[in-house]
Amino acid sequence: MCVGFVRGTRASGRGVPISGKLPVHTASQYCGFMSAPLSNAMLTSHDPSQATDGAPSGECVVLDATATLPTRYGTFTSYVFRVAESGAEHLALVMGDVANQSSVLTRLHSECLTGDVLGSYRCDCGEQLDLALRYIAAEGCGVLLYLRGHEGRGIGLSNKIRAYALQEQGRDTVEANLDLGLPDDSREYDSAAGILRTLKVTSVRLMSNNPEKFDTLSKHGIPVCERVALAIPMREENERYIRTKQLKFGHYFDENE
Repeated sequence: MCVGFVRGTRASGRGVPISGKLPVHTASQYCGFMSAPLSNAMLTSHDPSQATDGAPSGECVVLDATATLPTRYGTFTSYVFRVAESGAEHLALVMGDVANQSSVLTRLHSECLTGDVLGSYRCDCGEQLDLALRYIAAEGCGVLLYLRGHEGRGIGLSNKIRAYALQEQGRDTVEANLDLGLPDDSREYDSAAGILRTLKVTSVRLMSNNPEKFDTLSKHGIPVCERVALAIPMREENERYIRTKQLKFGHYFDENE
C-alpha cells in the first residue's frame, strides 16, 4: 500500500514542504476526473506479475519481461513494455504495492543519455531522474517510467548533438530543432498511460513540470491528484534550456524549480 510520505520535499533535504499545486488544472479537477474505460488500443491483458510474450492485435503496449532490480536507491521490480506500433521499449520501475492504489507517486521520465548517464549540465534530466528515484525510495512506494525513444524530445541522439551545435551559435532548443527540419517535441505519453493502467494504478501524484503529461494521463483516465515539484537548482549552463521550456512549452516552475 502506498502512503503519502514525501509529498515533494525539496532537494536540499531540509524537509521544506512545497505547495504541490497544479498551476493550470487544480488537483480537485484532476481527482474528480471519472476514469472512463479505455479503448482496446490502450489496454493490455497482461498481468504485470507474470510476463508473457505476444499480445492480441491492436494493443498499445505489450509486457515483454520482468525481474527484480536492486539499485543504490533500493530494490525495484522492473517491467519492460514494448509499444506495439513503434517497437519502442519502455521500462517501468515499481517499488511497493501499487496495484489498485490511488495517489501513487509517479514519474514519467524521458530518456536522456547525456543527462541521465553522463551528467550533462545542458539539461536537468539526470538530476530530475536521481531526485525522483530518491523520492520514491523515501516513500517506499511508487512508479518510475523510463520512456525510451524520447532522446532530444524525440529527435534521436545524432540530431540532438546537431541541435547542441546550433545552440552554441545562439539558437534555443526549439529553434535548433526547427532549423534541422525536425519537430520541437515529438514525444508521446499515450503508452505511458497504458502502462499505468496495466499496473492497475488508479491515480497518481506526478513528479513533473510538463503540462502535456498531465493532460495525456487525464485524457486516458489516470487522474493526477497532485503535482510534486522536483526542485532542481538552475545552472548557468542550462538556464536558457529551462526558460525555453517555460516560455515555449508552458512548463510549470516554482521558484528555482
